[in-house]
Amino acid sequence: MAGRPRGVEDAVILRAAADVIGRVGPVGLTLAVVAREVGLVPGTLVQRFGSKRGLLLALAEQSAKNAASLPGRQREEHESALEALAALIVESMASMTTPETFANHLAFLCIDLTDPEFRQHALVIHQAQGRAIEALLAEALLAGELRTGTDVTVLAGTVQAITSGTGLLWALDRQGTLVQRLRQELTNVLSPHLAPRHGHDLEDS
Repeated sequence: MAGRPRGVEDAVILRAAADVIGRVGPVGLTLAVVAREVGLVPGTLVQRFGSKRGLLLALAEQSAKNAASLPGRQREEHESALEALAALIVESMASMTTPETFANHLAFLCIDLTDPEFRQHALVIHQAQGRAIEALLAEALLAGELRTGTDVTVLAGTVQAITSGTGLLWALDRQGTLVQRLRQELTNVLSPHLAPRHGHDLEDS
């Protein structure tokens, strides 16, 4: 019996698990399907993660770690804090390219909301995103992109809320792409707060 092969890193397996969830949802995911995706046998995944639940918990934990590093990467790639914010919002939903994949990832969120172990990771992601959004808005305020007196804490909460809500509405009415809808809704929310000389549309940023 072969020992734990290192040819396929855990990160690759977890990425494959996320892709499988997008296609079939967490209920349809099996260790056999994920193993086949990465060219391993199911027993190898049992060795590494213990069970399907262990694999999903590892994916939730990795997602929480990724949520902490994403804002910094986006800030480095964009000159404007508001452009970085738009990119952050879009990338946070990047895996949901169709209403079906959105629904399947939403099914995973339902597990997060009802299972305490999963919820703690989901809460870390939620809080990290909230801090990142508020920090980028605060930077935009200092740079003169937002009107003086803008309450960035309140605005950050609104931005985070419309991010989740936009996905649900898009999955229902299926108008445009999710990226287009996210950028449009972000533009709508930010427009009243933009400083006159920085007024611009974030749809194509």
